[in-house]
Amino acid sequence: MAAIKLSRKGWNNLIIFAMLIMIFVFNGLHHRLGGDDEPKGPQPLLPAQSYILTLEYPGIKIERIGTSWRMQQDSEAAQPSADIQTLEANVGAWQQLRAPLAEPLGGAPLLAATLTLAGEPNPYVYVLYKDQQHYRLFNKQQQRWYSLTTHQAQQLFIHLASN
Repeated sequence: MAAIKLSRKGWNNLIIFAMLIMIFVFNGLHHRLGGDDEPKGPQPLLPAQSYILTLEYPGIKIERIGTSWRMQQDSEAAQPSADIQTLEANVGAWQQLRAPLAEPLGGAPLLAATLTLAGEPNPYVYVLYKDQQHYRLFNKQQQRWYSLTTHQAQQLFIHLASN
C-alpha cells in the first residue's frame, strides 16, 4: 500500500477543508435539531418582571406616583376621568395579558399606546388595528402582531370600553 505524500501546503489545505466541512455539518445539525425559533402559544405583551412607569394614550397619560397612579388628560380629551381601581386594572392588564401571535392586519390604526418601563431606554409602542371581526395589536419594538379578543382590547385600551 502506497502512502500519500503531501507537502506542508497540501496538508494545510486538507485541514482547512476538513474544518470547513465540520463547521457546515455542525451548523446544519444545529438548525435541524433546534427547530423553529418562533414561539408557540400565547405570548406576554411585555418582558417578564417589567415595571410600568408611564402608560400614554392619545390625550391621556397614566403615571406611577410612588405606589399609586395618577391620570393627566389634555383639555380637549372627551374621555371621563377614571378612578384609581380602573387605572390599576388597566396597567395590570398590560403586565399580565398573554395573546397569540397573529398575521398582520392592514388598514388604519385605531388607537396607540406608549409604555415606559423601568430600566428600558426606549418606550414600547403598541398600535391597535381592527377589521370587521378581529383586533390586532402591533408591537413596534419587536415587530410582532398579536391577536386580541374584544374583551382583551377593552382591557388594554380603556377608550374602547367607553365607546
